[in-house]
Amino acid sequence: MQTTTRSTSGTLKNRGFATLLWLATAGIFIPGYFISTQQAAALSEIKREELPATPAAPAETQTAPDQAAPPADEQTPSEAPDPDEAEPSQVTPATPHLGEDPNAPLPEIIYDISKLPEPVQNMRQQLLDVARSGDPEKLRALLVTTGDDATQLSVIGLDEDPITFLKDQSGDKNGEEILAIIENLLNAGYVHLEAGTPEEVYAWPYFFGMPLDRLTARQRVELFKIVTAGDYEDMKSYGVYNFYRLGITPEGKWAFFVAGE
Repeated sequence: MQTTTRSTSGTLKNRGFATLLWLATAGIFIPGYFISTQQAAALSEIKREELPATPAAPAETQTAPDQAAPPADEQTPSEAPDPDEAEPSQVTPATPHLGEDPNAPLPEIIYDISKLPEPVQNMRQQLLDVARSGDPEKLRALLVTTGDDATQLSVIGLDEDPITFLKDQSGDKNGEEILAIIENLLNAGYVHLEAGTPEEVYAWPYFFGMPLDRLTARQRVELFKIVTAGDYEDMKSYGVYNFYRLGITPEGKWAFFVAGE
């Protein structure tokens, strides 16, 4: 019992001491806690006040009522659009070549070489032989270089050596691409145009004599053997084929080998 009493007394004393210690602690530190909290709040306010103010976003510029843009019909000449500066898509394309009339009867597309007049067959074969030789210089012997019947190699005329010109037009600058084009054209179907007139000619490829919007799916496949789909899209703005074409007269003269309009 005494041990218990002492133990209990000691426990009470310990509890009393703890209680006093807690009270003492509460009496000292709790007020201090509130002071510390108030000081922290004050410091945070000071810091916020001392921070530089964030610049306000610039207000959108607004046109004053008396500065409003005049109606389109009251624009000064300097504000009105210049009719001479039309967008490219509004520019009238150059006059197309043969086959420009969308309502004209379509020419017969011919693949049979035996239907060509013999002089035309001979010139075609000579051109193919040169193309396959890989030597563009051999084209010189097939060209008519003087007079009104001179072989047309450019739509704007030619003032330089014709073989030099063809080489310059070739993507490889040696004239080999031009030879490949000649071979591709002469292996395509052809058309007989302007029969019975001074302009009569056998022309390759047959697309030269046809509006593009009247080509069938099969004919477009044949077209893509000569030009790319991108080229085709560009041509559609003109409505006609305007890549290289080659013509031979019924007498067997090499009449033209040109591209463009």
